Amino acid sequence: MILITGGAGFIGSYLVAALEERGLADLVVCDQLGSDDKWRNLGKRELAALITPEALPDFLAANPKGIDAIFHMGASSSTTERDADLIIASNFTLSQTLWDWCAATGTRFIYASSAATYGEGDGGFDDDGSSAGLAKLQPLNAYGWSKHLFDRRVARLVERAATCPPQWAGLKFFNVYGPNEYHKGGQKSVVAQVFPRAQAGETFRLFRSHREGIPDGGQKRDFVYVRDVVDEMIWLYDHPAVSGLFNAGTGAARSFADLAAAVYRAVGREPMIDFVDTPIEIRDKYQYFTEARMERVRAAGFTQAATSLEDGVRDYVQKFLATADPYR
Repeated sequence: MILITGGAGFIGSYLVAALEERGLADLVVCDQLGSDDKWRNLGKRELAALITPEALPDFLAANPKGIDAIFHMGASSSTTERDADLIIASNFTLSQTLWDWCAATGTRFIYASSAATYGEGDGGFDDDGSSAGLAKLQPLNAYGWSKHLFDRRVARLVERAATCPPQWAGLKFFNVYGPNEYHKGGQKSVVAQVFPRAQAGETFRLFRSHREGIPDGGQKRDFVYVRDVVDEMIWLYDHPAVSGLFNAGTGAARSFADLAAAVYRAVGREPMIDFVDTPIEIRDKYQYFTEARMERVRAAGFTQAATSLEDGVRDYVQKFLATADPYR
């Protein structure tokens, strides 16, 4: 049995699909579906159980030896969420609880960290999982801090030789895009936001640059196709001897202008891009550059090449967004 928290969400549901394709039938999803179409992320899946977060403690108590691995994707993931108590409860406290349970029961534990832990990125994007390395990072928002807090706790426990899960791995997801993100509203990837305007032949507006030397639309991110980050997680599942904190990106930063242009070209149009000021409330916390260093996970044995921006956007647009059924 494999438990996926947040399994009805964006990355979580794509992971559930990939695990199912591997022939793993006893999949349990823990998530809150709500009253919108989030359930459709799981509409094609076969599940052993679907439980709410409130039912998770009882489920764990009833299965102390029946779970092979937990993929902990569940989180309060909005970078603009202001309720820090909610963020800590979801992203730090629950993660600690699951870590302790996995350590006590001998269950493997793979969890979602975030590139938001790197903050402005002035110290680079090296996934150094040591306490000393993590202490150098300064996240810009409560979401990034909550993920960083748990990474630091894991590092301290490992360095103390405390009882740990037999395999543990944290993945620092960079800017992931792809199918099943439709329920995320304003937190959807720029690809999903550009698509309807590009398809309609309308202009899309990106944030203007407020930093000298960087052109409008020249802000860069490590945009990574969801298929690639799920492949990294599946590889970790297949290699139980590998533990650590790893980046999940491409290793190649690209501009928002490049990303938007790729969407227009995927629908057969030339780019139509305009610019607006970055909102004041996020302007001082806005990252201008992210780029995953991928050397550590490569050295561990994960050698799969990342999907290029143009290929990933084309696949997402033409096989999902532009179809009658955009779900994985």
